[in-house]
Amino acid sequence: MPNHREEQADEPTDVPRLEELESPPGSPPQNSSMSHLMELQNCVSNLSLAHEIVVNQDFRFKSSSPPKDSLEGRVAEMVHRAFWDVLREQLESSPPDHRQAVPLLREVKTMLLSLLLPAHVGLRAQLDRVLDLELIQQQVDHGALDLQRLASFIASTMAGLCAPVRDPEIRALRLLTDPVDLFREVLRVLELMKKDMVNFTLLSLRPHLAQQAVPYERAKFQELLRREPGSLDHTTSWLQRAAQEQRAALPPGPPGSDPGGRGALSPSAVLNRAYMGLLHWDPQDQRYPETVLMDRDRLDTLGHRVDLLALQAAVLLLTSAQCGGAVLSLPGFVGKLKQTTAALLEGSQAR
Repeated sequence: MPNHREEQADEPTDVPRLEELESPPGSPPQNSSMSHLMELQNCVSNLSLAHEIVVNQDFRFKSSSPPKDSLEGRVAEMVHRAFWDVLREQLESSPPDHRQAVPLLREVKTMLLSLLLPAHVGLRAQLDRVLDLELIQQQVDHGALDLQRLASFIASTMAGLCAPVRDPEIRALRLLTDPVDLFREVLRVLELMKKDMVNFTLLSLRPHLAQQAVPYERAKFQELLRREPGSLDHTTSWLQRAAQEQRAALPPGPPGSDPGGRGALSPSAVLNRAYMGLLHWDPQDQRYPETVLMDRDRLDTLGHRVDLLALQAAVLLLTSAQCGGAVLSLPGFVGKLKQTTAALLEGSQAR
């Protein structure tokens, strides 16, 4: 775990985002309240998050911040700059004014406590003793606050709690002498450490979540059906269509039997045919099954790879038929032909 310094690598830079689920196809009744719609949205959001955690092994929580060139980003930057400018002005006054430092230390203490585990009894007591807010307030009132000593203690505590990937940032933090820059960096690194703790907890719980994934998702879909009976209509149509196709593909019955009679349908065969249909789903068809909507991006990517593989195989067969085995037996010819074909066909299909 991060505080035991077991995390060895930074999180991947390309973390897949959760797919935004479309609203259930069943239109809510006109008298549906806003709270009812919000409950449905929460149900779908929780289901989507739990599914992504279990299915996507690379899933990580990332710090979210608005783009700097957006209105929200510019406003946030202005507010933060104003806060730190006020703090700098107060600390550089004579005598120094530490009133703004008290809520800042309170926030730092809260964030440090959130990183502790139940076994960290001694460290928790040390934090309460050193960052005693009542004592700090008394020191501020009497002009006796040693901010540098508290900053050094905070940096040392962070060094013991952080993951190894944060060591360079902790070392850089300890080199700062300006108190404003120091506490700005402390808050930034603490946010990263909180994210590391969440992701480590997620990694630890994933095997247990995987065991409960099927009953949990079944219960959530049953809840959706109870709230909105038409919320899985597309899934029903998808399976019915696959069953009809599978029945049509069955061989006719023995002589003397019902002319239209065929063998019994296998649920596994119907499900396999249904999923194969998802690999070639028409992008313009909005009736995508609700139960697999969370995996649509993954299935579309897999379908594209299947199509690409089929085209590569067709090119190899045509080359073999036209040029004979002598050409295909040339060293590296098949591999180069596959690479060239893949490069030409990549991006040619809009899914």
